[in-house]
Amino acid sequence: MNLVYLCLGGNLGDTKNIFCKAINLIENKIGRCVAQSHLYKTEPWGFKTDKFFLNQVISIETPFEPLKALELCLQIEAELGRTRSGYGYEPRIIDIDILFVDNQIINLSDLKVPHPLIQERNFVLQPMSEIAPDFVHPVLRKTIAQLCAECGDTTSVERLISTNQNHRLNIAL
Repeated sequence: MNLVYLCLGGNLGDTKNIFCKAINLIENKIGRCVAQSHLYKTEPWGFKTDKFFLNQVISIETPFEPLKALELCLQIEAELGRTRSGYGYEPRIIDIDILFVDNQIINLSDLKVPHPLIQERNFVLQPMSEIAPDFVHPVLRKTIAQLCAECGDTTSVERLISTNQNHRLNIAL
């Protein structure tokens, strides 16, 4: 089994419901969700848009190799209505990024693990630090908590308050 960390992001449609559907599809097609962060309301990173994003980090246990897991994540994005224009960063219904696969380092044209921009993105580091603060980045050799503390990203990242202990859909915006 591989332990995989995924970042969910989106800012179009009913994002909370889309994330719930995404997690259900991930569990049905890729592997069991073993941890999930709260939802975070985040300022767009890398481009301008008026609509803030929601982001969440989850960890899953999967029997699939990384390229197969990526293929399945892309299928789930498409099933949920994601389309790609090919023009870089833009508003989206859902984005599922593979952040880490165990302690593997993968450098393929289709897949880079660890995700190459993690250390520059508070919208990834803050939710990841909620569920795995002591996870050591296999390239940078620093914990997620250390990377979070050192990150120079100044975009707004706000943890949303859960209305009960099971916060998959019960987040107060």
